[in-house]
Amino acid sequence: MVLEGLGKSLNSALKRLFGASVVDEELVKELVKDIQRALLVADVDVNLVMAITKRVQEQALDERLPRGVSRREHIVRVVWDTLAFFLGEKTVPLTINPGKPNLVMMVGIQGSGKTTTIGKLARYYQKRGIRTGVICADNFRPGAYNQLKQLAEKSNVPFWGDESEKDAIKLAKQGVREMQKKGIELILLDTSGRHREETGLIKEMRDISKSVKPQEIVLVVDGTLGQQAGVQAAAFKKATDIGSIIVTKLDGSAKGGGALSAVAATQAPIKFIGLGEGMDAIEPFNPTKFVGRLLGMSDIRGLIEKVKEAQIEVEEDAAKRIMKGQFTLKDMMAQMKQLKKMGPIGKVMEMLGLQYKLPDGIAEIQEENMKRWEVIMNSMTKAELEEPKLIKSSRIKRIAKGSGTSQKDVRDLLKQHDQMKKMMKHMGKQRRGRKGAIPGFPGLQ
Repeated sequence: MVLEGLGKSLNSALKRLFGASVVDEELVKELVKDIQRALLVADVDVNLVMAITKRVQEQALDERLPRGVSRREHIVRVVWDTLAFFLGEKTVPLTINPGKPNLVMMVGIQGSGKTTTIGKLARYYQKRGIRTGVICADNFRPGAYNQLKQLAEKSNVPFWGDESEKDAIKLAKQGVREMQKKGIELILLDTSGRHREETGLIKEMRDISKSVKPQEIVLVVDGTLGQQAGVQAAAFKKATDIGSIIVTKLDGSAKGGGALSAVAATQAPIKFIGLGEGMDAIEPFNPTKFVGRLLGMSDIRGLIEKVKEAQIEVEEDAAKRIMKGQFTLKDMMAQMKQLKKMGPIGKVMEMLGLQYKLPDGIAEIQEENMKRWEVIMNSMTKAELEEPKLIKSSRIKRIAKGSGTSQKDVRDLLKQHDQMKKMMKHMGKQRRGRKGAIPGFPGLQ
């Protein structure tokens, strides 16, 4: 998981919030300290950490609660929104006009993963129906030509380069002409890197840019650098017309949080992040979803929208009855049907940030179980659905035969229902013991 250490630390801090019996100023201050520790360990700048936690503390305690929202839920939203705000808040896509040549010039320090990132981007857009080609104008690093050529071949995208040409500007101009002849829509131009942002590199970048006039210049920075990634990004942004940034190597970096926050502070939008060595290990940077994954709540907002779309509603009387433990097979069937409206279970788990906590294949098995249970319940009488205690051995045999399933399948359904009934009753007791539970998440305040 990306930035797993930071994610676990933040998730642990929020778990303590949910586990506390009372939410008061002291608890919020403890939460703020936990967040500060987590961010500092991730190499986030001290001043930025203080700005983030000051905003969290002020909004968590001082803001009036929105109607129907508990203090706990409000604090989680404040933490989520604040972290997303400091990472750029909005997703900014790479601007591409289909049907026309779009030239994107890629720059970066040697070792940043620039050339590999070009290969990944080419594959990403090629798979989405955009004709993509790559140009090697890096005549400085030995092996750059062969590396980019191999990456292009892996993704089956056009490649152009000339190992004998030593003039980077000529390489860039000729490469662009060749790609335009082929009707390429997205042209990715690889340029020379150096060990640092030295004068020669900056001048060459400016000269190439002036010569080929790219629609956008994208800086690639190494996520393992932590705060230094921000220093590097600021230096490039000051010297050249950097339009956006890609942060690489975030899969195994303890300093990735520092890199992302420092780069975001330059005001140049982060458009993609690199998450591993695989050719598909790159994704558009969405600050809100990214923070959700860090907090272990992958896409709660997306889940809420799914709930709204599915029009999942439970009558107040039915909800009270269920929370008292009066949970029937009819109720279970209704819940299963509503859950199906939200899409595959695996997707719902992913939205909750639980997909990496489930054993492989469990979601698929549960999908099959639900299909089978629905068939079984359709073979029951109205009385049996409303009073499961009526279902003894003779009825189990009849239901199994009528549904084309085994007696074990029927017993498994009854066992599952009994477990859910006990869980509902327990949650009802918890909720009655605490005021202001989160709507839709009984037991959480």
